Amino acid sequence: MLVVKGLWRWRHNPLRRATDLAEAWVALVALILIAVAAPVTGCLVGTAAQDALQRSVRQQRHSHRLVVATVVRDRGRAPLEADPDTTTAREVRSRVVADWTGPDGTRRRGAALADLKSPRPGDHFRLWTDPHGRITTRPLDSPTATTHAVLAGVGAALLTAAVVESARRLAVWHMVRRRYARWDQAWDRAGPDWGKAGTGS
Repeated sequence: MLVVKGLWRWRHNPLRRATDLAEAWVALVALILIAVAAPVTGCLVGTAAQDALQRSVRQQRHSHRLVVATVVRDRGRAPLEADPDTTTAREVRSRVVADWTGPDGTRRRGAALADLKSPRPGDHFRLWTDPHGRITTRPLDSPTATTHAVLAGVGAALLTAAVVESARRLAVWHMVRRRYARWDQAWDRAGPDWGKAGTGS
């Protein structure tokens, strides 16, 4: 609103320079782009991300299988490197060597993370695998996918606003530099005669 008022005030001001009016128009265009283009970009990116992530959710639900594994031996506590989307801060996970049978019937043995405080040989725990029995992550759930899509949309809107504002600042910077260059040229023409009699000063 201030930009519009500024434009209206500059219309008939005798001190108005062309660059003043140009700066006001640049500011108005930037404001409209931030108010319209940023939300639209955010919605488009968020919607595209939501569609892609929900497809991934459906695909992972179809391909990831939960199987029961048996502890062979303990390998100690796991470092704090678990997936933040699938574990909580209080969830204790231990490194173990385990046996399990994949969804395709193959018997497998390997290192795994078990949600057991003190695993002993023969203890059972559940494990996510792909259709061939290889260990994989827990499938992405729909609420987490939606959260990621919303964050992507908000990030895209903020990035669009930042790009528009950067372009506005760059345009104003160029205008100011041109204005100073014109002042320097005018001063170069008037400077040698400044204060001399008969020069109109």
